[in-house]
Amino acid sequence: MKLIEGVKTKALKVIPDERGWLMEMLRNDDDIFQKFGQVYLTVAYPGIVKGWHYHKVQTDHFVCVKGMMKVVLYDGRDDSPTKGEVNEFFLGEKNPTLVVIPPFVLHGMKGIGTEPALLINTPTEVYNYKDPDEFRVHPHDNDIPYDWSRKDG
Repeated sequence: MKLIEGVKTKALKVIPDERGWLMEMLRNDDDIFQKFGQVYLTVAYPGIVKGWHYHKVQTDHFVCVKGMMKVVLYDGRDDSPTKGEVNEFFLGEKNPTLVVIPPFVLHGMKGIGTEPALLINTPTEVYNYKDPDEFRVHPHDNDIPYDWSRKDG
């Protein structure tokens, strides 16, 4: 898959031992690290789509830490060499990966599997309650060339 301009991924290493396991997600010495805003957890129930939205300033760093989640990105930026591209990632326990989502790239997520999926985001900005850097697009009624339906076969 050709990545949308500015999108980056980091394969995460799970370090198990007899006590359990550890997984580093984002370090300030990673080449993908920009700055710290906050850390939050969002949960998607099975089959539920949360999206679409984008930010004008904030860069997101998504890691699904429990269950499985489909994260989809769409590049609608007029000045981007990857305008019109869609990236689809399956993140979670079976594929521990961090996805970096730059400003103005539309993104959404869908819980897949039989249990709620838990996603940790470490955005570069704190959430501004008075003037949120969050711009929403309807999850299904839009011009984005993506269908959230399950693809069997």
